[in-house]
Amino acid sequence: MKQYRNFIDGRFVESEKRFAGINPANGVRFADIHEATRGMVDEAVEAGHRAVQAWGKTSVADRAAMLCSIADEIDRRADDFLDAEVSDTGKPVSLASKLDIPRGAANFRIFADILKTAPLETYRTDLPGGAQAINYAVRKPLGVIGIISPWNLPLLLLSWKIAPALACGNAVVAKPSEETPGTATLLAEVMHKVGLPDGVFNLVHGFGPNSAGEFITRHPRINAITFTGESKTGTAIMHAAAEGVKPVSFELGGKNAAIVFADCDFEKTVDGMARAVFLNSGQVCLCSERIFVERPIYDRFVGALAERARQIKLGDPTDEGTGMGPVISAGHRDKVLTYYALARQEGAQFIVGGGTPTFGNQLDNGFWVEPTLIAGLPDSARCVREEIFGPIGHVTPFDSEAEVVQRANATPYGLAATIWTSNVNRAHRVAQSMNVGVAWVNAWFLRDLRTPFGGSGLSGVGREGGMHSLNFYSELTNVCIHVDAA
Repeated sequence: MKQYRNFIDGRFVESEKRFAGINPANGVRFADIHEATRGMVDEAVEAGHRAVQAWGKTSVADRAAMLCSIADEIDRRADDFLDAEVSDTGKPVSLASKLDIPRGAANFRIFADILKTAPLETYRTDLPGGAQAINYAVRKPLGVIGIISPWNLPLLLLSWKIAPALACGNAVVAKPSEETPGTATLLAEVMHKVGLPDGVFNLVHGFGPNSAGEFITRHPRINAITFTGESKTGTAIMHAAAEGVKPVSFELGGKNAAIVFADCDFEKTVDGMARAVFLNSGQVCLCSERIFVERPIYDRFVGALAERARQIKLGDPTDEGTGMGPVISAGHRDKVLTYYALARQEGAQFIVGGGTPTFGNQLDNGFWVEPTLIAGLPDSARCVREEIFGPIGHVTPFDSEAEVVQRANATPYGLAATIWTSNVNRAHRVAQSMNVGVAWVNAWFLRDLRTPFGGSGLSGVGREGGMHSLNFYSELTNVCIHVDAA
């Protein structure tokens, strides 16, 4: 049985209270996870404050070199990270080996590069009599950052936050999802191996309410909080952060729209939309759950996308030919299936899927859901309004650009959209009209890590990525110098 321990002030710490790590593909318990106590979280926060006194004063070159060393060690242990990620999530090795693990290392490298070239503002003002005022900004660490990351892309999204936080000279107290602690624990081993000073990186395992998550978000000595996860949880964290007026950065849920115009590159669009709906069993905050298709190609498009869904191979995640794994847990499977049942009650047409697969082996004990397409519901239906976070998309026709823009924006979420068209003027018009943080044209999930990333409304607060991350994870002090004329 694997043991996933907490990592505090440079050492691994056990806990008497433990919970099970379950492989979603087969339902087998394979790990014991040590749940952090309130005292352990306190110790981690204080270790961070001690460490940041020196770490925050290290040179940009030294911090960038450390980030690159972390990336190199992740690459060296890529097989270990891959095994942990697949065991925790059940996602196929064909996905995790190409997305999760490489991006985990890339996040550290990209922020090392951004740190080395990050600009700061400088202004000169001419004053009466020939005097001058010189203003320049100084970037300083915030202190100890509380990082709470989700289970759908565990290493990718945890490192997306840790890398810029460390780059800016902060210490961190990180809590991965209780569902996916494996790669976070391996990351602690990496931090220890490369010689990151004790207390700069701290890892605590546990849950949200009355556990490590709440202990972090309500801790008076945490200086800022960054969170990726459900909108409801983000609301609770914002309430907690308000007590200390702490900076927050939230990337929350989405009910993202895809808009397919009749003049699109048809095959490219079908391929792209198969990814946008079913990648990672639909458990990506950016996935498209609302698919609007221009009426002249609606029937053809629905048929082609349904055929792609039928071709997805479900099975052993360690098989390179497997195209989709299970959802993360029995609870989440039940949630998704409840929405499938609700869709039937609301009058949806099930084009493909709608149930659970059977394998005739131990995989039948896992948390599997079929890739599913539905149609025929009004925009007001709950299954069209509420985030399901599973391998399901609702397809509906539209007749005009103005109509589809209005319908796509009729949601309290505002995370992402994808638009498929060969008309460059329409592409710019529609993309700029979307009330979202990211609008892709003829692509989906195509990321440049220097660009702003985040959402609006129920999809989040703030932006991270590139300089936006550095600005969140640091405090800027403006220095104003008066220069006499003589």
